[in-house]
Amino acid sequence: MIGTTRQAAAPARAAERARLALGRYRLVRHALGAAAALVALYALTSAVSPYRDLQIAQAAYLTCAVAGLTVLTGLGGQISLGHGAFMAVGAYTTALLLNHRSWPLAAVLAAAVVVTAAAGTAVGAVAARLHGPYLAGATLAFAVGLPGLANYEPLLDLLGGQNGLSVTPPVPPAALGETFPVERWQAWIACLGAVLTLFLLANLVRGRFGRTLRATRDDEIAAALHGVRVARVRIIATVVSAACAGLAGGLLAVATTLAAPGAFPLALSLQLIAAIIIGGLGSLAGAVWGALVLVFVPAWASDLAQSADLSHNIASNLPLALYGLVLIVVTLVFPRGIQGGLRAARTALARRRSPRDDAAHEEAAPHDTAARDTAVHGGDS
Repeated sequence: MIGTTRQAAAPARAAERARLALGRYRLVRHALGAAAALVALYALTSAVSPYRDLQIAQAAYLTCAVAGLTVLTGLGGQISLGHGAFMAVGAYTTALLLNHRSWPLAAVLAAAVVVTAAAGTAVGAVAARLHGPYLAGATLAFAVGLPGLANYEPLLDLLGGQNGLSVTPPVPPAALGETFPVERWQAWIACLGAVLTLFLLANLVRGRFGRTLRATRDDEIAAALHGVRVARVRIIATVVSAACAGLAGGLLAVATTLAAPGAFPLALSLQLIAAIIIGGLGSLAGAVWGALVLVFVPAWASDLAQSADLSHNIASNLPLALYGLVLIVVTLVFPRGIQGGLRAARTALARRRSPRDDAAHEEAAPHDTAARDTAVHGGDS
């Protein structure tokens, strides 16, 4: 009886060991990828102008927000139109702490993440029981209403009203030299935050929580029947997503040295939604592509308007038109986004190479057989 029990438990122990080994391998792989990304970003920011450094910083903090929204909407199926407001919470928290507390920047950004996660808990508790247009409407109200608090008369002195709060730019360490560009230091801070966010989210979504979240998205009833607490999972996803947006807002305040209501309009939340669609819904790598589109499409539009000598009215609306054009083209050509298109192209290329490899193997097989026969029977002749 004892032997039978041990035999029955052996496969379970083997499966547990395999799962732990896979988790360690995944962690090491993601850590190596993060280290490689930091080295590449260090080289890139050191080789470009201060203006490009600011663009890289912008792409980095937007990557944090888009990656968080990817977890909530792409993997969890929860539509959120309020991530611009979560970014505002992180930005104002960062500005207030930097202006009124002598905390290290890392502690300030961590506090911004915690405060925004608390706001995400409150929103998630309500949103977990809403679906479809009701959920979109609730998060839309949050996105529209929260930045307006800065203009609320009792909070004018605290939040700065329409002008917002100015933020003292971070001073590079003395070891980097007195002439070290502040813009490059801001880019390094933002890139470190983006890489850390992607590293943590990659390990989270590829583990048990990620599988559970996808199960609630695919079939809520079936997931509940299998013991999944759907509301709890969705609240956690909202908190994680809000925390990423809070970090993005804090990095925005550091990079732009300003936290103002005008930086967080409803259009920002809509652009974040467009970014996860363009990059690839449910893909963290797609979040990077989406953030790059958000940053460089307006820059290209500005260059195009200047070179074509367009009127002010047309030039101001050109970025929005290009956003729409990119969204339409990507949706038609790559229904799964840029990252999905790259993955499909890589798969097609691998399939195209596979028959060639098989043909080469079959062609080489007779020669290998003849060589083995010669080696074995060569002394008999």
